[in-house]
Amino acid sequence: MTVESTAARKPRRSAGTKSTAGKTTTARKTTGSDPELVQLLTPEGKRVKNAEYDKYVAGITPEELRGLYRDMVLTRRFDAEATSLQRQGELGLWASLLGQEAAQIGSGRATREDDYVFPTYREHGVAWCRGVDPTNLLGMFRGVNNGGWDPNSNNFQLYTIVIGSQTLHATGYAMGIAKDGADSAVIAYFGDGASSQGDVAESFTFSAVYNAPVVFFCQNNQWAISEPTEKQTRVPLYQRAQGYGFPGVRVDGNDVLGCLAVTKWALERARAGEGPTLVEAYTYRMGAHTTSDDPTRYRGDEERQSWEAKDPILRLRRYLEASNHADEGFFAELETESEALGKRVREAVRAMPDPDHFAIFENVYADGHALVDEERAQFAAYQASFADVEGV
Repeated sequence: MTVESTAARKPRRSAGTKSTAGKTTTARKTTGSDPELVQLLTPEGKRVKNAEYDKYVAGITPEELRGLYRDMVLTRRFDAEATSLQRQGELGLWASLLGQEAAQIGSGRATREDDYVFPTYREHGVAWCRGVDPTNLLGMFRGVNNGGWDPNSNNFQLYTIVIGSQTLHATGYAMGIAKDGADSAVIAYFGDGASSQGDVAESFTFSAVYNAPVVFFCQNNQWAISEPTEKQTRVPLYQRAQGYGFPGVRVDGNDVLGCLAVTKWALERARAGEGPTLVEAYTYRMGAHTTSDDPTRYRGDEERQSWEAKDPILRLRRYLEASNHADEGFFAELETESEALGKRVREAVRAMPDPDHFAIFENVYADGHALVDEERAQFAAYQASFADVEGV
């Protein structure tokens, strides 16, 4: 499998055509040059200057640039393998990050070891940056554990399924850091859909009032499942921070250098006691919301095609090649490494045990409950019926 091939597939239908479900999909307008958008690397791989943020990546070396590229390629390979495993029945569900690699790798590499990260359920690239084994991410999606790693060993909290709730957890943790006088910061990830949740609004309020050292990193991939961003807000998401009294900034979420620089700036503000920041990484979800979703039912191919040209991996490769920072040997070696990662993930998942079908009845009530006992018995009888059929 070619590591860049996932984002380079041709769309199956043109925009505005009828989907298989008989519904008409339409393409939305996408922004062109946006003066509010921080961008250090264009889709064509051209380095552009920014007086405010250049200093945060001024000392980056060719080796570090290759490292960012490697991070994005391997994260995409892992994500593609997980999607395939779900299609093969090995995982119950998978939330792909396809197209959002730059936002996650750039921001993830901006954190320090002593910073604490609160993810949602799609931050596979950030987990990679924090040293979490990719295979540990898959146990929850297979149903064999509730996370698979110790949050305190990597300062990376377990995945959060409840939309937006992790921002409150992050704010409380950041308030604790401030009271302890620790020289570290917290970063909380969420999506554009979660920005409409009350928990996020409460987090903004508390973090502002208590000047908490927290960075709210919103990956605006423009689609909260099937709901476009314009159905949720009348202003760009980063501008919401103004109403709470702290700064907000919008960065090109497909520009790994821009995401790295802006997140470094925001984290430094937090560590210096200057309070919270809202970072809106303006990006695009190239695939489905999860593997249970069909994006062709609510968005057109023209929109996706316009974003394929802004692919975060391709733009950094163009820059590496134009700057003579990487040769064909590097890319070939990385291709081999990505295939090895895919094989390791595949073998690890298939070696995992099947989920315990009766685990869902445990820990529902502290002291047990008659209704739960009844439901467990009914489910046991249902499971036994399959064994009876097989024995006939």
